[in-house]
Amino acid sequence: MKILITTDTYFPMVNGVITSVNNLYNELIRMGHKVKILTLSHNGNEEIYGDVYYLKSFGVGVYPDARIKFPLQNKLVSEVIRWNPDIIHSQTEFSMMMVSKYISNKLDIPHIHTYHTMYEDYLCYLLGGKLINKNTSAKIIKLLLNSLDSIIAPTEKAKKSLVSYGINKPIYVIPTGIDLSKFKQQVSIEEKQEIMNKLNLRNDDRIVAYIGRIGQEKNISEIISFMPNIMKTNKNLKLLVVGGGPYLDSLKNQVVNKKIEDRVIFTGMVNSNEVYKYYKIAEIFVTASTSETQGLTYLEALTSGCPVVCKYDPCIDGVIDEGKNGYTYNDELEFEKYLDRILKDDSLRGDMKKYAEIKSNEYSSEIFASKVLEKYISAINRSEEIGLDVGALINHKT
Repeated sequence: MKILITTDTYFPMVNGVITSVNNLYNELIRMGHKVKILTLSHNGNEEIYGDVYYLKSFGVGVYPDARIKFPLQNKLVSEVIRWNPDIIHSQTEFSMMMVSKYISNKLDIPHIHTYHTMYEDYLCYLLGGKLINKNTSAKIIKLLLNSLDSIIAPTEKAKKSLVSYGINKPIYVIPTGIDLSKFKQQVSIEEKQEIMNKLNLRNDDRIVAYIGRIGQEKNISEIISFMPNIMKTNKNLKLLVVGGGPYLDSLKNQVVNKKIEDRVIFTGMVNSNEVYKYYKIAEIFVTASTSETQGLTYLEALTSGCPVVCKYDPCIDGVIDEGKNGYTYNDELEFEKYLDRILKDDSLRGDMKKYAEIKSNEYSSEIFASKVLEKYISAINRSEEIGLDVGALINHKT
């Protein structure tokens, strides 16, 4: 099968959508399919690297790293059309969705889309939330997605949101898979010590970590606000904040105001190939985000054997088994209780580590790609059946 995947963002940038696209690409190639990725160039240049086609684009400034492509047609798009894919799978709702629609109409092939992002949680980036409100956002998403053949949602939470927007196309829930082998790698004593030394951490420090994008929607400020109290009873507790993003300076100011700058370490951006090491040196992964459609960082933590303490959100239903691989909290008292319980019970922490690794096997990129492939085949079969019905109707009329 020839499969075209489109996305507004791809390497060298790093985010959850890019990780999902890359894992899907690798698994489909491994299964023997021909796959190309059509994306926007991060530097504006038009380039081809293997199966990845980078289209000219320019930044628009309404959201960090946001870029657009105009016009829809150009030499690379024409080349993709000549390649004649069997199906298009778009991953973002902006420029590349428009390009995908253009190619789909031109070739009369199915167009499937994965809804990765809960945009109602990101409206603050559009002129402080004054440009588009939640109702307008829902109407835009409805207009875009109801013109497609089917939609993939990573969780029931995402599906329920789409249904509430008025999406009437088939919506399939397929949890995004991750490359388990990447996070099951072991970290040597020397590698761990190198990171500890670089971050001025002592061997007796108890490390909890947030790992991911540093954006306002991730609600990291809540975790920081909880830290002073729990640090009073856990003298060696350190919070590691791993990643970069537009809200980093605000968090650093919050830490100074809380007078815990010696207990919170900001690493900045970390090479994606090194991220697993930070999960490995942490005893607990913490997050207060409720903006996720699925939350790949939860899965990365579990695969790394790192128990999770996170704010409850429907996106992690079925992922966090209470008391087995982590806990979900609703308020500060619960957060402190669960962190304290895991840190002070070596046996519990060990059992959680083992169960977390076992649980993560349900979310392999191989299983993910197989389920997506089933939807490709169904969409192509439906398209062919509709084509036959239309053909029969035309023949009958003539």
